[in-house]
Amino acid sequence: MTDIMQGIDVLVSEVGPRDGLQSIKSIMPTQAKKDWIKALHEAGIREVEVGSFVPPKLLPQLADTAEIVQYARTLPGLQVAALVPNLRGAENAIASGAHKITIPLSVSETHSLKNLRKTHAQVYDEVKGIVALIKSQPADKRPHFEGSLSTAFGCTLEGAVPESTVVKIGEHLLALGCDEVGLADTTGYANPAQVRSMIKAIWAAVGKDKLTGIHIHNTRGLGLANALAALDIGITTFDSSLGGLGGCPFAPGASGNIVTEDLVFMLDSMGLKTGIDLEKLLKVRDIVKAAVPDEMYGFTPEAGVPKGYVQTSKGGNGWGLGETTLAAE
Repeated sequence: MTDIMQGIDVLVSEVGPRDGLQSIKSIMPTQAKKDWIKALHEAGIREVEVGSFVPPKLLPQLADTAEIVQYARTLPGLQVAALVPNLRGAENAIASGAHKITIPLSVSETHSLKNLRKTHAQVYDEVKGIVALIKSQPADKRPHFEGSLSTAFGCTLEGAVPESTVVKIGEHLLALGCDEVGLADTTGYANPAQVRSMIKAIWAAVGKDKLTGIHIHNTRGLGLANALAALDIGITTFDSSLGGLGGCPFAPGASGNIVTEDLVFMLDSMGLKTGIDLEKLLKVRDIVKAAVPDEMYGFTPEAGVPKGYVQTSKGGNGWGLGETTLAAE
């Protein structure tokens, strides 16, 4: 995963084609998805979670994921990611050529039973099978394997989730063979203080190299505040969705992800390098709005960039604040 960070400070991982589309009733045509991903790539997005290998009867919106993965693999330099709920999904993802696969393990077992229909013990068994499958592949065919700690900051079904439980499950996923763990605020419960505390606790237990990314929802308007809290202590990968598309079907009231356009503007205005052309990124919305109208939002797309603003990626320095240095706590 280090190669993808060359020349940039922060990796913005676009999850709209998966997390965004799974939560809306509309089914985006396959060609529109390809156009979307191509436009993201041309705007400088370097990682896209393009779909999920779940049974089509459960998520018909993502029934074409194998084809989308294969297409995305043709775009040079693009890291192609996919979500897998089990060993069968991992088999399909690897056969399609995904560079990165993620299995979501809800720290809240009630949510796990709703989302994956599996207990923690059953998810661990799936992880063991996936690790064995990956090890059986030729070295150049082995995807990066992430265990996502979903509902890490609270659950709409169980309520509070103890930090110690999150850490314990993260340690176990790594012991089973995951390459890294990711933090996911599936329900939009997190606050900045909680984000900082959780990251520090996991780093203390497993090391900084085993947690580099976070998946944030904006349910209560704290999405960018939580992203900034994570950024300030050294997190370098952020999931986001174009137009804020997304949410969890099994977390009532959990609205969309943080808006990619707003996240990129915030980072760029701070002088951080993302490798993304903001003007091109804003134009990608036209493709998505044509296919799934009335589903998108975002402040930067509505207000535009400030007068006189020069993008960091184009030789400017954001909003004249000087270069920002990521913390090294």
